[in-house]
Amino acid sequence: MNRPQTMLDPTSFKPKSVYRTYIAATPEKVWQALVDPSFTTRYFFGLSAEVEPRTGGRFRLLWPDGREHITGEVVDWSPPRRLCVSWDIQNMPPFSELPTTLVTYDIEPAGAVTRLTMTESHDWDVPREIMIGGEEGWPKIISGLKSLLETGNPLTFDMSEGPAPEFVAAVQKAADEKPWLKK
Repeated sequence: MNRPQTMLDPTSFKPKSVYRTYIAATPEKVWQALVDPSFTTRYFFGLSAEVEPRTGGRFRLLWPDGREHITGEVVDWSPPRRLCVSWDIQNMPPFSELPTTLVTYDIEPAGAVTRLTMTESHDWDVPREIMIGGEEGWPKIISGLKSLLETGNPLTFDMSEGPAPEFVAAVQKAADEKPWLKK
């Protein structure tokens, strides 16, 4: 089957973080939880996902007031097994100066449950201090999705502290030095 081409070359990205969980729900329900904006707002820190349902389509994560937080492209639309999107942070310096990230969700039946694997990939050598930001956020998002699907209740996290100062400093340093241009 010929797939529509995207502008981005996913083969230049290497997995840097992988998170896996098992959810007592069908693959179809897990898929719907990833692409339904009214559902994502309940586990994704209030962000709603807008996904144009095709490879090469538009992807956005929106703040509750409608502002864009993340924009990107649907790199692989294969319901209900695989969703891969590019991420570009918007309107949030210095984070919005970072290069594109690929986020891939692989959904597989695993007996009576579903295995959800989320992979974050980059095409540059991301410093460990920056990866720590994802290590703080992704488990909360994936756990919130799991809880919501299994119990109907989202998890509540205290977000008042914001990102760790070391993480923000590492992002600022990368934005200033742009090591991805020195490949």
